[in-house]
Amino acid sequence: MAVRIISSHLRLPSLLVTASRSQGTATPSGCGVGGAGGGLVVRAMSSAPSPYTTLSDRVSCEREIKKSKFIAIAAPISDERSANFFLSQVRDPRATHNCWAYKLGDQFRSNDDGEPSGTAGKPIYSAILSSGLDMVMVVVIRHFGGIKLGTGGLVRAYGGVASECLKGAATCVVKPKARIGMEIPFELLGTVYHQLQHFQAEDIKQDYDTGKDGTTMVTFKVEYDKIESLENAINSTCSRKIYFYKR
Repeated sequence: MAVRIISSHLRLPSLLVTASRSQGTATPSGCGVGGAGGGLVVRAMSSAPSPYTTLSDRVSCEREIKKSKFIAIAAPISDERSANFFLSQVRDPRATHNCWAYKLGDQFRSNDDGEPSGTAGKPIYSAILSSGLDMVMVVVIRHFGGIKLGTGGLVRAYGGVASECLKGAATCVVKPKARIGMEIPFELLGTVYHQLQHFQAEDIKQDYDTGKDGTTMVTFKVEYDKIESLENAINSTCSRKIYFYKR
């Protein structure tokens, strides 16, 4: 099974920043603060999301079972909206049934689309669970061939073609990222950007409309398991307090 590594900001837990501007102090929880003059403070209200494995791209397979044609199409999805969009793209209005299931972390849904209850959507979902993949949707399209399969035959057909579709497909490990913002004095931009690049922060943007002279808001995405190291690195190179904010 081919595996590659990518990063994503999917499935982010909420973060709370505790900082007192009036007193110039901050109270961290679970994050060390080092360096002279203070540092960056982020408190996670829940544990950071773990990396997960999903499909690298769309994949499909086709099987004929007792003259019925079963076509399974699977793809990575990011949320319910993308699942609905994927379904609208691949469903065949000419087919007898367009059955499907998806998994989004702890959230899942399935649909038998007119097949006897529990004979299509549920075995498709079971195939996703067995694959170990997450953030995935599988649609199985059936063109009826004139021979009834019975409930057991339908479960084996839908589950089997879904499993075959996912088996051996190229996958990738997704490392969730947090969206962070921080107010930076102009004179520290070079130092901060150097650290952001070193820790492979992505989607770095600046907003000068902060309402304060000589400062800019820098926003970026960084992997959760790099936040504390990035914090410590900036603490060691900056001589004043700079606060992280959940964006």
